[in-house]
Amino acid sequence: MPQESLAGKVIIITGASGGFGRVLVHAFLEAGAKVAALDVCEPGLAQLHADAPSGSGERLRTQLADIADYAVCEGAVAETVRGFGDVHVLINNAALGMGVVREDHFIRPVDITEITPATWQRFIAVNFSGGWNMTRAVIEPMRAQRWGRIVDITTSFFTMLRGGFQPYGPAKAGLEAMAAAHAQEFAGSGVTVNVVVPGGPADTPMVPANAPFKREDLIAPGVMVPPILFLCSDTAGAITGNRYIASQWDTKLAPEQAEQRCRAPIAWPQLGQTPVWPGGKPAK
Repeated sequence: MPQESLAGKVIIITGASGGFGRVLVHAFLEAGAKVAALDVCEPGLAQLHADAPSGSGERLRTQLADIADYAVCEGAVAETVRGFGDVHVLINNAALGMGVVREDHFIRPVDITEITPATWQRFIAVNFSGGWNMTRAVIEPMRAQRWGRIVDITTSFFTMLRGGFQPYGPAKAGLEAMAAAHAQEFAGSGVTVNVVVPGGPADTPMVPANAPFKREDLIAPGVMVPPILFLCSDTAGAITGNRYIASQWDTKLAPEQAEQRCRAPIAWPQLGQTPVWPGGKPAK
């Protein structure tokens, strides 16, 4: 995809100083976009400025923001619009990993008794409600301009359902279900909603050094870039309600071909085809 296709677009990325966030910030800046980078880690945000591609500094704004707080999200969007004039793209990337519960969770699965109610609530607030907060905060300006792209970063279905991987798995499952519903709700408005996942454990800080994997066997964070950049382009304006495993995106193909081959439905639509409902199915 030619970089100039994103020139002038305004991107909000949450969890911007993390493993996926850093590569996405860099990629969008390289593509000519303006980026509002949100995170709770002040040193990480400072490093984003230090690592920004040459000449792109004026197109990068960093904001300390806890997306668990709706008022903070609303303020961050308003600040982005004040600074850059618009908002075109939201990447819901921020998340807490299982290392918050225990560092060796890949070796010894986490038991329910190790999860305090406060920890459960914090995971839901960030990994699930945070995506809703940011979507709610951007949807009015996106609808008003009849142009918007929302990409939600979830996880593999295996991880969602895996024993010993709560609260992370259920929170990401909720985010995926929300994305499916938002794709339907926003259809025809000019705002698309899609899900991108790496496809397995990735070489980010969420996979601790003591995990039973060789780092070279982990998925490189950069695999997230090609599908996400394409989905945020003008070319992808009619593409919504899909799920993409980034590690299966074939960069040797033209983006349009890679998208078609990698596409799958968001969430579990096949499970909702026979509801017990007066008249058969609810009206759309």
